[in-house]
Amino acid sequence: MVAVTKFFRVDDLLVQIYNSEVEMAQEVAKITQKYLQEVLQRQDTAAVLLATGNSQLKFLDALIELGGINWSRIILFHLDEYLGITANHPASFRRYLQERVEKRVYPQQFHYIEGDALQPVAECDRYTKLLQAQPIDLCCLGVGENGHLAFNDPAVANFQDPYAVKLVKLDLANRQQQVNTGHFPSIDSVPQYAFTVTLPLICSATKIICLAPEERKAQAVKQMLRESISSKYPASILRQQSQATLFLDINSASLLS
Repeated sequence: MVAVTKFFRVDDLLVQIYNSEVEMAQEVAKITQKYLQEVLQRQDTAAVLLATGNSQLKFLDALIELGGINWSRIILFHLDEYLGITANHPASFRRYLQERVEKRVYPQQFHYIEGDALQPVAECDRYTKLLQAQPIDLCCLGVGENGHLAFNDPAVANFQDPYAVKLVKLDLANRQQQVNTGHFPSIDSVPQYAFTVTLPLICSATKIICLAPEERKAQAVKQMLRESISSKYPASILRQQSQATLFLDINSASLLS
């Protein structure tokens, strides 16, 4: 049995801390499974917005291995994608999700952001219409080392964003993180621009789960929970979301008193 070492609220945000990333991932998988089962008892389909990155790997594996979800009734979306990158690029989020999710569970539909679209602004409009065609039942998130959610870095994060999907310039800290975690060989190879789902659209989800394990996330976690709620710390917006839960391991929670 997995035990929560500590749980508490910071404003409206529930925070749960686990002894390890593995324990955290297994517990979040069970919570997600139960929630999606409940949603599908009430309605024909469930719409889920997925994150990518290393923080999601153990969770996605645990969720798929757990079973008990009728994926043929799940419609999937994702949070972000690099501008100009092809679907078969090793760092493409489309490739990440096709290999780790779609080809393993065969959802009813997986709507992808086409990073190499010939008309990027039109692609923002297309994806916005898909997202707004139905409520998002669940949004899965990670937290960047600079406090970003999706690709809403501090310089471009807008808590009242008029857009649901937009093009943004990635900051240096974000691009360096992609190198440090092995997604690109050098910072020059990391695209400077990307598509991102915006913060208001993320916060419109009926349920939000945010996973932020590992010591390298500790500073971002401390800032999002202890500093002011501000676009300077984009993830701090979750403190205004009563439907959100932040899941940590003892390493990412190490700077919290």
